[in-house]
Amino acid sequence: MAAGRANCYTPAMLFPPFEPDREEPRRRRFRAIPVRMLVPNVITLLALCAGLTAIRLAIEDRLDLALYAIVFAALLDAVDGRIARMIKGTSRFGAELDSLADFVNFGVAPALILYFWELKELKSAGWIAAIVFATCAGLRLARFNVAIEDPNRPAWAANYFVGMPAPAGAITVLLPIYLAFLSVPIPSLATFLYTLAIAILMVSRLPVYSGKKLGTRVPREFVLPVFMLVVLFFALLISYPWPVLTLGTLAYLAALPFGWLSYQRLERAAAEPAVALPRPAETTERPAPPRDRGDGGRPARLN
Repeated sequence: MAAGRANCYTPAMLFPPFEPDREEPRRRRFRAIPVRMLVPNVITLLALCAGLTAIRLAIEDRLDLALYAIVFAALLDAVDGRIARMIKGTSRFGAELDSLADFVNFGVAPALILYFWELKELKSAGWIAAIVFATCAGLRLARFNVAIEDPNRPAWAANYFVGMPAPAGAITVLLPIYLAFLSVPIPSLATFLYTLAIAILMVSRLPVYSGKKLGTRVPREFVLPVFMLVVLFFALLISYPWPVLTLGTLAYLAALPFGWLSYQRLERAAAEPAVALPRPAETTERPAPPRDRGDGGRPARLN
């Protein structure tokens, strides 16, 4: 019986023919990336290297060079986005890379610099202040990334940040060190409270003027004066870094209320047209039929 069943199989069933050779799958070819897409990311990576170097310099107690590195990172952060928009090199990857670099440069690095400089004298309390500042910087950057995709945000609100931006917070929170280099004594407790205050400003809802729309166009007659002002600023920053940073920080803090007032004025102006006019009270009386004006009953002017 078993032999009979074995004879039912044909050679084709026992030895099936080989399948035809299939072509090897084509390798996926990645599209070449234009150089203009790489330039802003290279600038962001340079800023990240500056922030990491600032941490090392702070550990080695070379605070002056550490502050130079933070300022250099802030300058690079100020130009990478503008350059990306100018050369049309913006990308989602660049935005995420910029956000991560900002957290290291303007959240972690300033917190560690302050801790190694004076907050460590307060032991655990000083470390808590450093942690709070770094955490607030991360929260502020996360909120900024989410707010960009808000479809209900009015167009005029793009000129304002919600809370103090991370680069400005990093430059501002280092004010006690600037004053120390100017031989102004700063108690550890004052540094502790000031660090917490700047951290709160970063996660607050305070409108802060961004200045993104500033400087896109320069009148021809102002080109040379702008060049001279830029050269003068960098010359003063290099020659007298601590007075320039101190005055700039104090001026920035003093300008925060004006940004809030400007935001409130624009918000009220935008809300006025949206106020609906009160509807007339409904009556039970039937409206009188229109009088014949000799033109088919159509009014002469529609209000």
